[in-house]
Amino acid sequence: MNARLIGRCTVCGLAFFLALSAAAQSRVRPEPHYAFTGSADQAEGRRILAEFRRLGLAGDYALDFTLRVMPRRGEERLVTGRLYGTRNEVGPLTLVDFPAGTEGARRVLVQNGPQSGVWTVSADNADTVAVGAEQLFVPLAGTNLTAFDLQMPFLFWEDCVFEGVVSVRGRPAHRFLAYPPASIAAARPALAGVRFYLDTQYSALVQAEELGPDQTPLKTISVLDLKRTQDQWIVRTIDLRDEATRDKTRFRVDAAALGLSLPRIVFAPAHLPVPPDIDGSIKFERFK
Repeated sequence: MNARLIGRCTVCGLAFFLALSAAAQSRVRPEPHYAFTGSADQAEGRRILAEFRRLGLAGDYALDFTLRVMPRRGEERLVTGRLYGTRNEVGPLTLVDFPAGTEGARRVLVQNGPQSGVWTVSADNADTVAVGAEQLFVPLAGTNLTAFDLQMPFLFWEDCVFEGVVSVRGRPAHRFLAYPPASIAAARPALAGVRFYLDTQYSALVQAEELGPDQTPLKTISVLDLKRTQDQWIVRTIDLRDEATRDKTRFRVDAAALGLSLPRIVFAPAHLPVPPDIDGSIKFERFK
């Protein structure tokens, strides 16, 4: 075997080894951390998760919100918007509408559930554009908020392990570890899983952590408080923290209108370029 052939074999072997290493790295699967010795009752976990997926606010709703952008370095700023929500036969459906002149996408429509989807509008606001897996992680309106955060698809991922009951900020919570499907894993190789916590009393999301292959959190979503209004509980304040940069965005609800019956066209992807024109029919309760 001559030197040139040996060199080619060495290069090919090295390339093959690197390809295998990259593939192995992309398939890293964080081990569950059970709350107690042994494994948790997975049948009970599936029941808890199925019940949580069925829950939601009664009727349609509209929320006025403020995003407080808090970079580790630099000036803070505020971004306002309105969120419309409903539920169809697939699952929760949410439309986020930012004011004209906001950086990036003006409107984002999010379908959650087993058959999920995300849509936004084109740069000229003329057409509806389907958002691919990679674009789910693009920041919205110059904040830490992404379409992935709005959708929270991990709540419906099939590959999910129940880890038991733990304490989160002094309250008991059911803890789960969900593994991304192939489309998400390919679009975001650094995301090995999402660990999330559901309050045992309110059946509400308390916290979610996007995990790297070594289980180090990449991003943390923390529900800080709830608000009872119009005979229902809603999430009032959420923090989104980039664990690498330590930049944070705080989502806070300023006003709410619950128990609505919004026109179905508001949530139609094809209608997304047209701004919702229903302000006069909604009566908001403003919060201090």
